[in-house]
Amino acid sequence: MRSDALDYAEMEDADLADLFRAGDSGAVRFIATRHNQRLFRAAWAVLKDSGEAEDAVQSAYLKAFAAIDSFEGRSKLSTWLTRIVINEALTRRRSARRRAPHIGETEALGIESGRAVQVRYPGGQPTPEHHVANVQLQKTLEEALNRLPDIYRIVFILREIEGMTIDEAAVALDILPATVKTRFFRARQMLQAQLASVERTDLDDFLTFAGAACSALTDRLADLIAAQPARTRPLYH
Repeated sequence: MRSDALDYAEMEDADLADLFRAGDSGAVRFIATRHNQRLFRAAWAVLKDSGEAEDAVQSAYLKAFAAIDSFEGRSKLSTWLTRIVINEALTRRRSARRRAPHIGETEALGIESGRAVQVRYPGGQPTPEHHVANVQLQKTLEEALNRLPDIYRIVFILREIEGMTIDEAAVALDILPATVKTRFFRARQMLQAQLASVERTDLDDFLTFAGAACSALTDRLADLIAAQPARTRPLYH
């Protein structure tokens, strides 16, 4: 069966992982498109910078490709990828903090990266009023989450915004489920006053990574993986 005839959406994670291991272009693009949003938000939760988060996601995918043999299917592929991107983001943050005394923390963390976060608008192009309201909401959400201690911000984004279960978040963060519950409760407490006027649906649009940025990352990833030798033969031909 030809790769472009496969229905990736109907595949089990183990089969997708096998095709990813084989460097199947369609599988690589499907996996990236499906998970870019979650991985971007998870990386941002650690780095608090959109440009750095995007770079961390790309690096995490490449590390996942190199380590795909370690995926045993005991957790979802999305959870396994989330753990890799969080570890990558934490590594980058530690490196930036070591460099901070020499070049300044703002520069080290890439705060002025110049990469804008995309915002979705229902019904096509936004009105000027809609644009202003969304920019203000994005800023309010970002500032509120920035004030949270790291351990609470990451749990809140994974649980409340990305909708991960307690067990999935625990696996992704390598902590106990009870710890996830405690941190999520504390995060909601700390955010309650700041986000009291924000609807739950507004959180879905927070740090949207889609459109051209998502496509560009997917294209880069597909090219980078295609340039590497396949680890096994594809399961389907």
